[in-house]
Amino acid sequence: IAIHNEEELHKILADLEDAEYEVVDVKRGERSKKAPLPFTTSTLQQEASKALNFATSKTMRIAQQLYEGVDIKGSGTVGLITYLRTDSTRISEEADANARAYVGKAYGEEYVAETTSEQKQKNDGKNIQDAHEAIRPSDVTRVPAEIKESLTRDQFRLYQLIWKRFVASRMQPAKYETTSVKIAAGDYRFNISASKLSFDGFMSVYKSDDDKEEANALVKGIDENSKLSLEELKEVQHFTQPPAHFTEASLVKALEELGIGRPSTYAPTISTIIARHYIAKEQKNLYVTELGKAVNDSMMKAFP
Repeated sequence: IAIHNEEELHKILADLEDAEYEVVDVKRGERSKKAPLPFTTSTLQQEASKALNFATSKTMRIAQQLYEGVDIKGSGTVGLITYLRTDSTRISEEADANARAYVGKAYGEEYVAETTSEQKQKNDGKNIQDAHEAIRPSDVTRVPAEIKESLTRDQFRLYQLIWKRFVASRMQPAKYETTSVKIAAGDYRFNISASKLSFDGFMSVYKSDDDKEEANALVKGIDENSKLSLEELKEVQHFTQPPAHFTEASLVKALEELGIGRPSTYAPTISTIIARHYIAKEQKNLYVTELGKAVNDSMMKAFP
């Protein structure tokens, strides 16, 4: 219903106060959530910014250390990850087989993914230079917790993020039981839906911000014969929000989507415009400075 003014709202609220509430339809189903793809340079920078609060330049600096090699007790200097500048999600057959074997042994065969379709998902007509694999651990059996003592805190956190994401990419989707309920109140209808995790799949290893457990759980025994009583009516007005300021993570995402630069240029580009004071970083947000606006205006005049 479109509610145009307060008078209409109060009429509806009055009707609802006196109405009888009953369940008219309950639908139950299942949905699944696919495992994430392994990291590319861009997605690693975005996730390290969100999960670890790393600047893009810091992510690349630490990834370079992990790639070049770290002194691991009992093993000497070991390169822990594959090449860090890549826009491919491809994984070599050997690494794929090793990861599946590891998942089967550590979590059980029911957690091993059947097949992966990373190429189909990622390469939709995009200009991808597929020279390097995705960013992954050089040896999946080198579990982060076992080498923690040989790494700095930041090296450990980034290595753990890369390791978890790669292992998760070789695992089964997470499955949810869904319930959708229609509630009648006189002439009005309300919908509510909720979902409950029934099989954790890849989420037993890796959860991003988007995978947080949904809070709206429904009463178990609800069915078409359920009678409901009204507790309260909330009248809330919503306004559309302007787009949020860029963070380093969302700027990297936008650069990639617009085809600006390559994986190796995202971090230096952002570092340069901060160093030249065209933009300022406060907490996580990036703001354009007066100098930035002036430079932009003169660029627009000179190169319309």
